[in-house]
Amino acid sequence: MAAETKKKVWVVGHKNPDTDAICAAISYAYLKNQTEDKEYVAKRAGNINEETRYVLEHFGVKEPELVTYAGAQIKDISIRKTAGVGSQISLKRAWELMKKLEVVTLPVTSQFGMLEGVIVTKDIATSYMDVLDNCVLSAARTQYKTIAETIDGEVCEGNEHAHFVRGKVVVATSNPEYMADYIEDDDLVILGDREEAQMQAIRSNASCIIIGGGLEVDEEVRELAGKHDCVIITTPFDTFSIARLINQSMPIKQYMTKHDLITFNIDDYVDDVKEVMSKVRHRDFPVLGENGKYVGMVSRRNLMSMQKKQVILVDHNEKSQAVDGINEAEILEIIDHHRLGSLETISPVYFRNQPLGCTSTIISQMYEEKGIAIPKNIAGLLLSAIISDTLMFRSPTCTALDKAAAEKLAGIAEIDIEEHAKNMFRAGSDFKNKTTEEIFYQDFKIFHTDDCDFGVAQISAMSREELDRIGEQLSPFLSQVLGEKKLDIVYVMLTDILEESSKVIFAGDDAGRLLARAFKKQEDGNGILLDGIVSRKKQMIPTLMNTLAERA
Repeated sequence: MAAETKKKVWVVGHKNPDTDAICAAISYAYLKNQTEDKEYVAKRAGNINEETRYVLEHFGVKEPELVTYAGAQIKDISIRKTAGVGSQISLKRAWELMKKLEVVTLPVTSQFGMLEGVIVTKDIATSYMDVLDNCVLSAARTQYKTIAETIDGEVCEGNEHAHFVRGKVVVATSNPEYMADYIEDDDLVILGDREEAQMQAIRSNASCIIIGGGLEVDEEVRELAGKHDCVIITTPFDTFSIARLINQSMPIKQYMTKHDLITFNIDDYVDDVKEVMSKVRHRDFPVLGENGKYVGMVSRRNLMSMQKKQVILVDHNEKSQAVDGINEAEILEIIDHHRLGSLETISPVYFRNQPLGCTSTIISQMYEEKGIAIPKNIAGLLLSAIISDTLMFRSPTCTALDKAAAEKLAGIAEIDIEEHAKNMFRAGSDFKNKTTEEIFYQDFKIFHTDDCDFGVAQISAMSREELDRIGEQLSPFLSQVLGEKKLDIVYVMLTDILEESSKVIFAGDDAGRLLARAFKKQEDGNGILLDGIVSRKKQMIPTLMNTLAERA
């Protein structure tokens, strides 16, 4: 299967991603691409933090593309690739194309592929209703060559590339001596095989004469036409048929819709497209791609062939932590090391959940299981994720398997674990150029119980002094988080990596009392210091959940 035809699958971590969420996505996408036929692409569901940025730059790995919604987009459905036509083609040619392609709408594009308008069958029908306007052909600036093609004729005298721009269309059936009374300068005259009538039309300064019957044009007539700069078109049709067909030679730009076009972008979400389509009676809609260029047409019927985004989730299985719109996507796999969350899937999925300190430890195992060699830079990413999630093996979530995997990965990546960890944590503790919001949301997760929705952020640093300064900065911001996220309680773990402790600040009704009760501490409105508590997943969340359950 050619690479461009492969179905793309997102591999994505949670919102407000930490180093494990990013590195696991990149590493697992690489592994899947070595073993599967689909194209697996690492994505991120939020902005990366400074620690992760340091890791990616250190190992020369590009930051994954940001995605904010997992719903299907127009690019996920089979749109109709109707080629654009030029605005100068005739109504007849447009009608023939519509019949051939079995469509009712043609996109009109420039030579550079930009959409200029659309023409539909209704527009062509409208052109037939203009037969009483005998100046419409010149108003449309119709090319003589196009007129000849429409009536199966040929230009035998004059410039076929010139345009009929002034005058009316006249059918000359009366005696030649009366023709001068109604033929005016620049008119287009339809007539038969009478040479005298042909000469009279030219002397009356007709810009073009159309001679029916398919007869040869006398040389004297051609010479006179040359002197008067008159175009001669011959056709096998009779005058009635010519008069009936000639309006079809007008360029479609005269009747196409050019303004207030309803278009969609290739990246637009199907749900938004459906809403627009429900309010408009159009059959087809143009789709625009990069730089606004036309790429195809979409209709309600096309939406029925919609294919959901295919997604693999790493380092989470909570709906609240997943990229928005996850319910509209098809989840193929989940690779995680957290407690079971709230995600539901329509069909069975591959779900690998192990009680380890880091998702990247699981992924390193999967490389071994599949017999795929781990590249040096991927080993560096996996190692960095384990260091980050286990706080360099200090966290109670760390297992012997995590440490063994880290040591093996360090050998592949040729990295000194302790030195690399210090550089990572130092980069992650650099808050100088960050806003309060950026600091808070760099590692924030939301949890739910039956009667309480709460969030827990975690900020790690190498010194308590720096964490105290960050705590003072964050405290006034917490009430804003409560309102924006519609939470009952919010906690912030200010984790001292070296001292292996966390000071927790909070906001929300009963937040301090619940925390003090959960960890058997004295309530303090300025924050509570929890010695030995460094893991949100294994220490903070389970303890809070139990206390909230007891309260209920």
